[in-house]
Amino acid sequence: MADHTRHNARIAENRKARQYYEFLEFFEAGLVLTGPEVKSLRAGQVSFGDSFVECRNGEAWLVGMRIAPYERAGYVQQNPDRDRKLLLHAREIRTLAAQTEQKGLTVAPVRLYFKQGRIKMEIALARGRKLHDQREELKRRAESRDVERELARR
Repeated sequence: MADHTRHNARIAENRKARQYYEFLEFFEAGLVLTGPEVKSLRAGQVSFGDSFVECRNGEAWLVGMRIAPYERAGYVQQNPDRDRKLLLHAREIRTLAAQTEQKGLTVAPVRLYFKQGRIKMEIALARGRKLHDQREELKRRAESRDVERELARR
């Protein structure tokens, strides 16, 4: 498969994050991965779980995302739950660190995708939703789905 056909192909999306958070600002980050991890991602073997981004010592780290071990990786053991370094500009890391410390916001991973043959992650500065906000959002989505279904029927 040529590189141009994989342009911006989605690997996985964190649907839970959309339910629990209101996204304020988006960033694109690269990931530091090993070869077998890339093979697992190509096979879609990833789980966001309760993952989040943490800023430590001027670096951004993805914590809690599970990439299943690649079966044919050979003798090298992979830790599927290890923290993975995110590649961002220094000013972006400073912005994220400041916003999470001062305003109590969270940085949530939104989706993984291929961009010109490289694996990228979209992360978002997010504010947690209250329980009633989550319910309203679910109700609003259900109503819009019903309206779409009704329109399609006609």
